[in-house]
Amino acid sequence: MQRRAFLASTAAVLAAPRLAAAQSGPGSRVLRFIPESDATVLDPVWTTATVTRNHGYLVFDTLYGQADDFSMQPQMVEGHLVEEDGLRWTLTLREGLRFHDGEPVRGIDCVASIRRIAARDAFAAALMAATEELSAPTDRTIVFRLKKRFPLLPNALGKTGTSMPAIMPERLARTDPGTRVTEMVGSGPFRYLAREHVDGAFSAYGRFDGYKPREGGSASFTAGPKVAHFDRIEWRIIPDPATAAGALMNGEVDWWQQAAIDLMPMLSRGNRFSTMVQDVSGNLGTLRFNHLLPPFDNPAIRRALLGAISQADCMQAIAGSDASLWKDGVGPFPPDTPLANSAGIEVISGKRDYDKVKRDLAAAGYKGEPVVMMVAGDYPAQSAMGLVAADALKRGGLNVDLQVLDWGTVVQRRAKKDSPQAGGWNLFITFLTGTNNFDPASHLGLRGNGAGAWFGWPTLPRLEALRQDWFDAPDLAAQKQVGEAIQRQFWDDVPYLPLGVYYQPTVFSKRLTGLRSGFPQFYDVRWS
Repeated sequence: MQRRAFLASTAAVLAAPRLAAAQSGPGSRVLRFIPESDATVLDPVWTTATVTRNHGYLVFDTLYGQADDFSMQPQMVEGHLVEEDGLRWTLTLREGLRFHDGEPVRGIDCVASIRRIAARDAFAAALMAATEELSAPTDRTIVFRLKKRFPLLPNALGKTGTSMPAIMPERLARTDPGTRVTEMVGSGPFRYLAREHVDGAFSAYGRFDGYKPREGGSASFTAGPKVAHFDRIEWRIIPDPATAAGALMNGEVDWWQQAAIDLMPMLSRGNRFSTMVQDVSGNLGTLRFNHLLPPFDNPAIRRALLGAISQADCMQAIAGSDASLWKDGVGPFPPDTPLANSAGIEVISGKRDYDKVKRDLAAAGYKGEPVVMMVAGDYPAQSAMGLVAADALKRGGLNVDLQVLDWGTVVQRRAKKDSPQAGGWNLFITFLTGTNNFDPASHLGLRGNGAGAWFGWPTLPRLEALRQDWFDAPDLAAQKQVGEAIQRQFWDDVPYLPLGVYYQPTVFSKRLTGLRSGFPQFYDVRWS
């Protein structure tokens, strides 16, 4: 970000409290929050950016919610009926659900939304591939008639990762899946206040008085009653960590999503703030290849780079020596999740030998051509990890053209399939959240279905076949066996380089209670 643009953005952020004509603190109806970045793309179905997912859970709701134990609970639906030996599912919507424009939520809205989600999301696509017919016989019912049993149907419609399975009005859900929805009309607890948005600086959400929380159950991850205690949620986009910390300490904001590790000692003084790790499955550091373009259309070149990256170096660049905040020796499945295993892990955990990497690259046919690598400079954790990874790749003989951009630009540019000379890319750095990538159903980086895959668009038929084997596995033991096979194939195909797992703390006023696990959600949060 240019200095002039940064100063203008910061000034807009710090002036934003005057927009609300309200003070924060106990008794206030305004919660002020520093998100990971601006949500430059608003459509939570179109993009896999986690900041857009977080925005999406303010505005939209989902048919099912995921509890802390990863089980699925009814959310917009009051329940479902499974008949015909698992081949017919009838979902019944709760009474009284309404969109922000006052229209009722109907079965046809849900059907259109599910179809659009399936065009963008791997898990929902698997559900639709198993579906013979999807219909809405009444305003409150949705019927799946399946070709084969799909017991993970609620999981596909309630998954917590990106893309979000958001339910939209039919008129918006019929938008071409390749085109972003820009009109934010959901049925969630908050309305998006588009007129107050200041690009790169400020967003606001107002409580939706027509929202009807589900009755019964307990608040757990995205499941249970969602009760809004604030009239307004204000997002202050402050990319500079020192400025963000100062705003928190000065009482200008109440909650900082991704606190910089090196500033934590300062924030801990005075016992004014609480900290927690919301996503206990962590964030998987990811160096993603563009498989459509040379040189990374060559799997031998991708394999050669397995020997270049030290996961410990990447994670220590973020969190230093505090081993409670990171782990190395990590494959495609996050540690302490059901499919985590050690199959073939030595290729990423052994001693780094950069001379060997250079020889392997040359043997694979790499001729020193430049590669464009995008790193988000306004994400401290991504930036630190990316700079270390870039240096390691250079030491291994890769001609890296490192481009430090804002995250919003990375999100938009990574969707382009053009050559780097025409605004495209070869590599980018990101995190894959553990909550979304702990199994093959929705793991973005494991798909190998070409044009339908995550940005990078690999065609990896063996990984795709193993993914189907996992769906067909009869129990967890069989799923674990398939998970090991997937991990071994992962090291051969190398759809991306795993850079370790980081556990990001969030920092907030000690007077705030009710924060849910997983990621920032703004219902249940209240002043104590």
